[in-house]
Amino acid sequence: MSIAALLRYALAGLLLASASAFAGTVLVWGDSLSAGYGLRPQQAWPSLLEKKIADARLPHTVINASISGETTAGGRSRLPVALQTHRPSLVVIELGANDGLRGLPVAAMSTNLQAMIDASRQAGAKVLLIGMRMPPNYGPDYTTRFEKAFQDLARTNKLRLVPFMMEGFADQRAYFQQDGIHPVADAQPLILDTIWRELKPLLR
Repeated sequence: MSIAALLRYALAGLLLASASAFAGTVLVWGDSLSAGYGLRPQQAWPSLLEKKIADARLPHTVINASISGETTAGGRSRLPVALQTHRPSLVVIELGANDGLRGLPVAAMSTNLQAMIDASRQAGAKVLLIGMRMPPNYGPDYTTRFEKAFQDLARTNKLRLVPFMMEGFADQRAYFQQDGIHPVADAQPLILDTIWRELKPLLR
């Protein structure tokens, strides 16, 4: 084998080793908004994220462990097993909407989210927090405290935050299913674009 061929072989090995070293799993930890309620699995934004990562030739896989109806208390109780099973390098926490819709205490939601942030970091994973907003009929006091909870968690923990995953289309009825809560398939690329702006830097 020539010296040039040996060098090419060595370089290929180094590139492969480098890619393997930075490869990781993105764990999407959410509720029906990420589980793809009312959609085919491949239409939901986490599936679109997986394709986007592959198209960008980034060495990451996506595990969508979101469950419709999940609250922060449920997500907190399930997370330790998921962290041990999937060993993610990045956890995308998209929970809290069901807490809000049920009028659950904002303080309890914050405590549960903080516990999930801590558990993810202790497992060696980065965290992206996705915020949510409540409809105005829940009253200005509750809606303000609810939205601020995500901002406070992001600031305190120095996390990247997506303030609102439905930014830019939340007031457009055509982007929602008949229940007026869950986005349709056409809205999923818009959600992904909003999340990608904060998620992409964490993949580097």
